[in-house]
Amino acid sequence: MRILISAVALATAAFVSPAPAQDWPQRQVTLVVPFTAGGTTDMFGRILAQGLQQKYTTPFVVDNRAGAGGNIGAAMVARAAKDGHTLLVGTVSTHAINPFIYKNLTHDTEKDFQPVSLIARLPNMLVVHPRIPATTVAELTEHLKKNAGKLSYGSSGAGTSTHLAAELFQLKTGTKMVHVPYRSSGDVMNALIGGHIDLAFDNITLAWSHAKAGTLRALAVTSTQPSATAPDVPPVAATLAGFDATSWHGVFAPAGTPRAIVDTLAAEVKRIFEQPQVQKTLTEVGAVPSPMTPEQFAAFIGSERSKWQEVVKAAGVEVQ
Repeated sequence: MRILISAVALATAAFVSPAPAQDWPQRQVTLVVPFTAGGTTDMFGRILAQGLQQKYTTPFVVDNRAGAGGNIGAAMVARAAKDGHTLLVGTVSTHAINPFIYKNLTHDTEKDFQPVSLIARLPNMLVVHPRIPATTVAELTEHLKKNAGKLSYGSSGAGTSTHLAAELFQLKTGTKMVHVPYRSSGDVMNALIGGHIDLAFDNITLAWSHAKAGTLRALAVTSTQPSATAPDVPPVAATLAGFDATSWHGVFAPAGTPRAIVDTLAAEVKRIFEQPQVQKTLTEVGAVPSPMTPEQFAAFIGSERSKWQEVVKAAGVEVQ
């Protein structure tokens, strides 16, 4: 009888255990995007879903679960089954910034997720209103020091990458500006063009289009290397060594997802985002395709968390 019970238990365990990679996916796969439709995170999620859909017979669906700086969607995936059928398109905000500015998270960004692969990095662009007498980062720094606390910068909200890029800039230059938060990058650009604020470290996709039109002046990009989208605009790092404040997007699975599925997903991210047409699409919006192995992605997140934790602490940023 004990042998029979043991055999039944083993058979039952085998039946309910997560499917190996060769049996994945067994049903619809949901890619949770923790922000509204139409943004860059949503775009990356849809490119991934489409690429996976073309290869597998089961449906891949993007589910936009916006709110609380991305925390609502992230928490949903943290609680999902560990079988590769619910994934998160996470960002620098959800996994490297929010843990340090939100006091009451319902999930643990380190323990509840398995990093799969980075998708892409997206540098912000430092743009100023034309009235600002600066054409370089060095000239802007000098102007800010002469007018300490008098100039303002806009961001798409407290704790966002556009906010913390400016805070990192102030820390590295010893300057002081007034932060004016808005609801979106579009609002920031409108305020800057209208002269209501003086500068911004904002989405390169929007900022560069206004700079080319002459309504704003582009001084630098926040990546360590020039952007292929605006190759003549130097990086802030050319003046401030080591300055790096890029937005990034990647794929996460619930912690405990079988490694075979994680490795399959990582290989699929690499396959899809290294396709020439996809790379062309990303370059057009200023993004740099950057697929990684799960180990590389985990190490990358660790370094990002360390950097932004220091910036959040120094800037005193906190969101309830």
